[in-house]
Amino acid sequence: MKRREFLILPAKTLGGYLLASTLAGESLFGQNAPKPEADVKIPLRFFTAQEAAVVSAMTERIFPTDASGAGAREAGVVIFIDRQLAGPYGHDKYRYTKGPWVESIPEHGYQGQANPRKIYRDGIAKLGDFTALSAANQDQALIAIERTTFFQMVRTHTLEGMFCDPLHGGNADMVGWRLIGYPGPVMAFRHEIEKYRGVPYPKVEPQSLEQMLGRKVPGWEDEPV
Repeated sequence: MKRREFLILPAKTLGGYLLASTLAGESLFGQNAPKPEADVKIPLRFFTAQEAAVVSAMTERIFPTDASGAGAREAGVVIFIDRQLAGPYGHDKYRYTKGPWVESIPEHGYQGQANPRKIYRDGIAKLGDFTALSAANQDQALIAIERTTFFQMVRTHTLEGMFCDPLHGGNADMVGWRLIGYPGPVMAFRHEIEKYRGVPYPKVEPQSLEQMLGRKVPGWEDEPV
């Protein structure tokens, strides 16, 4: 039996993510949310704890917390990435993976042999002790690899984790949607058109798909591999 890996983060850095009752159907905290000064153990599906720490640090440099609002850490982006790599996407279940593997134009997308799981594992290994670097040196390390498939993938996944529906493990407490003023997957605005014609649309509290439907919605990362 494989030993379970956890990502350990200070509760105070996670904001409302602490109040989430489930992560892929697993209860994280039950009825007792941890105190702000406590550390939180978040179960990982793919990453080792060390790998998750490196990816978390990378995403924080790509989308940092600043005066404008929350960043990758508060949104739980590393958990989003961990879940995607553990699921069908990480195994390349829906991508054509036969040869030839050739370099092609960007419009053709990635044409290599390695699946996302291997790209991450190899890329993380080459970064060494990334978490021990200062923020400035982390930036320099990322600039050095910014044209690689690995970095481009992490950057894309960081943005996806910031602004996805929370059911996928990222955008915790919808901090990403609040940052850009997105109300959530509203099905129609037809009834609002005349009501607010020529008038600024009011700021609304975002709602996730599960909140709108009033039921649990499975993510595609939970599909069988």
